Amino acid sequence: MRHVRWAAAFIALGAAMTPDPVEAAPTYEILKFEDLDGWAEDDHAAALEVFLETCADIKDAEWATLCALATSQPSARTFFELFFRPVLINGEEQALFTGYFEPELRGSRTRGGPYQYPLHSKPPEVANGSTWYSRREIEEQNLLEGRGLELVWIDDPVDKFFLQVQGSGRVKLAEGGAMRVGYGGKNGHEYRSIGKELIRRGIYEPHQVSAQVIQQWVKRNPVDGPELLRHNPSYVFFREVSEVPSHKGPLGAMNRSITPMRSIAVDPSFNTLGGPVWIEKGGATPLKRLMIAQDTGSAIKGAQRADVYYGTGDQAGRAAGRIRDRGRLVALMPIQTAYTLAPNG
Repeated sequence: MRHVRWAAAFIALGAAMTPDPVEAAPTYEILKFEDLDGWAEDDHAAALEVFLETCADIKDAEWATLCALATSQPSARTFFELFFRPVLINGEEQALFTGYFEPELRGSRTRGGPYQYPLHSKPPEVANGSTWYSRREIEEQNLLEGRGLELVWIDDPVDKFFLQVQGSGRVKLAEGGAMRVGYGGKNGHEYRSIGKELIRRGIYEPHQVSAQVIQQWVKRNPVDGPELLRHNPSYVFFREVSEVPSHKGPLGAMNRSITPMRSIAVDPSFNTLGGPVWIEKGGATPLKRLMIAQDTGSAIKGAQRADVYYGTGDQAGRAAGRIRDRGRLVALMPIQTAYTLAPNG
């Protein structure tokens, strides 16, 4: 939720346990709209509204033309069917869907009482792309203390950790009101999965691990819990996001607000950011819906990989945390692009 460039919590905890996909030349197959299970029943107007949020930001002449035409058609469904073709990329792969959300924490702009755990802005000496001190070094050596880098004080160190994994969130302030914080940089260390570490230690089986399970384990273990968190050397800094109205979603990778259950994070090397993507997610809560690719994540790799944005708060977090489902993704591409990639389609 990153100008959120996240390793979202459920991306990081789930996908980090999956082997990296083998690099291979992508394959493309043009489908018909009637091949999309549930296409006729979807709310295409809702998808079009989200598409219009970011289509003007796609830096491509063909997309610019489509964006200009988007509101001139008799219906949203007609627009998508007239100007796009469904393209299945790497159809031999089965898709993996996970979910993410915007956490809502409790905090205060001043330190006191339960509010003892600061979210920091990026130190001036930390350059983008460079490697700074690890999480362990930052915490054990108090490298950020007393430098005026505190944005807000949180009441729970585990919530702070997961906010750093998620990349952005909302803080309900003890003084009243709320503060939205977004990704402001990192220390340059790669994310290391603490869920995978719990499995390696034999504490849990892979199917048992979720963000909630990890949070509860850390809180039950006041010594081993903080040590487990330091297994992840990555440390994320924040900035206050004051330009986003409270009723809007957090900023995605396109620096625009994302929409619950219509925005997804994808691998931009396969799917155009801002473009429509049809998803067919299985599992206990099947989802067949036209989504808009408006975000990315460091663990979202491959043509058949997506993270569904579920919204803000605990309820959204619980829903997102249960998602690790199979299915397929089908990109909707402008007609010329589709037939260029799949000339025999």
